[in-house]
Amino acid sequence: MRVSRKSLLILLTVVMYISGEWSQAKSFNVKDFQAKGDGQTLDTSAIQRAIDACSHAGGGTVIIPAGEYLCGTLRLASRVTLQLEPGAVVRQSRRPEDHPRTRHLIVAQEAENVAIVGKGILRGIGDGDLGRRADRSDAQMPEFRAGLALFEKCRNVTVQGITCLLSDTWTLTFRFCENVTVEDVTIRNHYFHVNSDGIDPVSCKHVRIAGCRISAGDDCIVLKTVEGKSCEDIKVRDCELESIATAIKLGTESSGDFRDIEFADCVVRNSTVGIGIYVKDGGTVERIRFANISLENYTPTGASNVEGAIFPIFMDIEKRHSDSPLGHIRDVTLENITVTSGFGALVQGTPEHPIERLTIRNFTFQVRDPQDWGNRRKHIGGRRTLSGQRDTEFARLPGWLVAAHVRGFTLDGFTLILPPAVKEDPGRQPVILRDAPDSIIRNLIVEGQKNSP
Repeated sequence: MRVSRKSLLILLTVVMYISGEWSQAKSFNVKDFQAKGDGQTLDTSAIQRAIDACSHAGGGTVIIPAGEYLCGTLRLASRVTLQLEPGAVVRQSRRPEDHPRTRHLIVAQEAENVAIVGKGILRGIGDGDLGRRADRSDAQMPEFRAGLALFEKCRNVTVQGITCLLSDTWTLTFRFCENVTVEDVTIRNHYFHVNSDGIDPVSCKHVRIAGCRISAGDDCIVLKTVEGKSCEDIKVRDCELESIATAIKLGTESSGDFRDIEFADCVVRNSTVGIGIYVKDGGTVERIRFANISLENYTPTGASNVEGAIFPIFMDIEKRHSDSPLGHIRDVTLENITVTSGFGALVQGTPEHPIERLTIRNFTFQVRDPQDWGNRRKHIGGRRTLSGQRDTEFARLPGWLVAAHVRGFTLDGFTLILPPAVKEDPGRQPVILRDAPDSIIRNLIVEGQKNSP
């Protein structure tokens, strides 16, 4: 095909225009807007002026150089990237008046192409024990609590490279967002600090979370649905997680559906629940895959108030309130899962809404420091006003894997490794099924654990 000289000139002009526009992307250093970065001066207004200038210029990058910047709420806008340079710390103010109309350090609402990147730090106000100690010495809640970042009704969101420390409530919240990427982010919250979730996609679509390291005083990565809106196409991979609550969680907020979700190649350590699905508000959880995950439970010491409900894997359907609808769990696959725990796993539906088509393949359970769970209760995972016999009926059964009210359960490849010198596991069974028609169990092996050299 021949291209005329005129067409080539037009094409060259367009390319030069686009290149010129790209090269003119602007940077705005907060120091040029009188930010002090001395850890004492409230720098909210100065940094906000830089963000607003960037937005008015059509977008660009707001640079926060090394220093400690005391701030209240900052509001990001479309086409603005907030870049935290190495050595930069944005420290959240503890004063409610510095957070007008919100309880977050950074907020973006109805924005597109917005990002927080760099090697700097967002530091919250969640230092100290809160709501987790068994003796209730930390039970008094402060009047003002706040999280680090909220993105609401946003598209094309990126959070990359940053470190988040000591968030008081949810660290990174994405609510009704689409096309979200969270990559290479470190979150280190106080382990005994309630509500300090790591990453919370709430009724979001097309989310990618990769290479993150999270230690939290509540759930690490938790998907939720509210207002009947779904959570779809979520992929999580290569993350290291530690949680006094649930490391990998769907629910408990579940009025909308969850579908086409995958967690893969993750490591869970020192967590009360490794993988948890909690349906309380009538939503449907379907087409979910967990693959190549190593998980290790929290070992009880008497210090925490969660020790009566420890599970490596837990799934549950219930009503949050008497008038709540019952939800569904179906088409869930777990494969290449390795558990190290002294507590058994539990998956339970209801007689009316059993879990449907649950498949577990290549499941290795290494028993370490076996516990007595004769007084265990199911893990509630959130607020509710109902309780019943299912709180304990199956949670206390002496099986390393208990499945109750399940239709079409397949367990293909289960290796149970007992502690050294133990040839049998008196009083416990590898698998217990209750109301589980059409179940298939293949390749079940029980073996003693080999002593380390």
